[in-house]
Amino acid sequence: MKNFSQKLASQVIDDIKKGRSGKVKLAITDMDGILRGKVVSMDKFLEVAEKGFGFCDVVFGWDASDEAYDNTKFTGWHTGYPDAQVKLDLQTTRKIPWEDELPLVLGDFCDDQGSSLEICPRGLLKNIKEACLVSGINPVFSQEFEWFNFLETPQELDEKNFTNIRPMTPGMFGYSVLRGSLKSDFFNDLFDLLQQFEVPLEGLHTETGPGVYEAAIRYSDVLEAADRACLFKTAVKEIAYRHGIMASFMAKWNREYPGCSGHIHQSLWDLDLKQNLFFDEGEEKHISQLMRHYIAGQLYCLPHILPMYAPNINSYKRLVEGAWAPTTLTWGVDNRTTALRAIPGSPQSARLETRVPGSDANPYLAMSAALASGLYGIRKELELDQAPTTGNGYQEQAYGVLPASLQEATQNMNSSNISRELFGEEFVDHFVATRFWECRQFAPVVTDWELKRYFEII
Repeated sequence: MKNFSQKLASQVIDDIKKGRSGKVKLAITDMDGILRGKVVSMDKFLEVAEKGFGFCDVVFGWDASDEAYDNTKFTGWHTGYPDAQVKLDLQTTRKIPWEDELPLVLGDFCDDQGSSLEICPRGLLKNIKEACLVSGINPVFSQEFEWFNFLETPQELDEKNFTNIRPMTPGMFGYSVLRGSLKSDFFNDLFDLLQQFEVPLEGLHTETGPGVYEAAIRYSDVLEAADRACLFKTAVKEIAYRHGIMASFMAKWNREYPGCSGHIHQSLWDLDLKQNLFFDEGEEKHISQLMRHYIAGQLYCLPHILPMYAPNINSYKRLVEGAWAPTTLTWGVDNRTTALRAIPGSPQSARLETRVPGSDANPYLAMSAALASGLYGIRKELELDQAPTTGNGYQEQAYGVLPASLQEATQNMNSSNISRELFGEEFVDHFVATRFWECRQFAPVVTDWELKRYFEII
């Protein structure tokens, strides 16, 4: 492991051995960003800690509901769903405070030579990060999430067929100190336990809508940022369970309320993390030329890679006008109606906020998309041909509009040379197949909206 010596690896293993749990949780993520894994005995962990272990490759052969794809090459009934090799990243080790300090370690799927599989989301981000470092640039990222909380249990929701869902609190109370105190034990547990879990928050507050919170995760190296984001979502759900609450990161659960965002904040630094390359005192708004290329790259690539930010049918219910989510290919300075929000700030805080991702996005894929497309703009020296949007970004279409559905967005990505240049043939072929599958699952479904609209009157 780069920058992680054998001595440090041995120290991590020794620390885990000294723990009182006698077992370890091992986890990887699938294409949807869902943590999949198992708990193993201490003896088993010590056996696989450095050499890796086999894990059923079905995690790349089924969807979020564990329904097997019929249109992917990597694995399926035609391969017999064999084990794929997983290599543990001991640098990700942390202890779960709400599970009696149970150790957790993340891993990557790899080939026989130990290189990340092309279709592994975490491996994809690792490779993009390494290329970035080789070019002398250090990517620093963070993600923020909005999510709704409900006074439900999984069993209750299933029994009532996901109807009459009860939010944790009523009313629209964005940034409310009062509402934040209504479930203060849950609110404080989130902040404190996540800190102990090494997923530190910069802030936590209520958002506009019944029972909705927003949290900003502390910035870090891009791979650590994605690890934190992925672990954050599962951790919030587990902590919520302990308070009789269900947390949902669905992009848009109700048409009456704003959707849930997963905005990505990013900046590029020198390798020593001493200079923020996005800040230039001598440029207009202090936006460096490198940052302008980076923004231009994201704008150019967005229509080609949108499913990596908006991966589900429901994602596009959030990307509608007037719902605090972008619909146009726009950028602006501190403008929350645009797809890309430049925040020049200071030499320490200058960054770009990519506002397209919803909270349902896979953090590894969303950050891969942001970093790879920004770097593309730097390599190609792409220019921002239009001035930043200063007003309503929904009415500005100088660069175009975002695809309006998963089907359209996936077709764009599938036929794009840009997506394949950024992420490789094998990843794109597998990923778009999984998104076409998602579209096929929805196509024959008869919704409540259709029944109410057509049942009697047509």
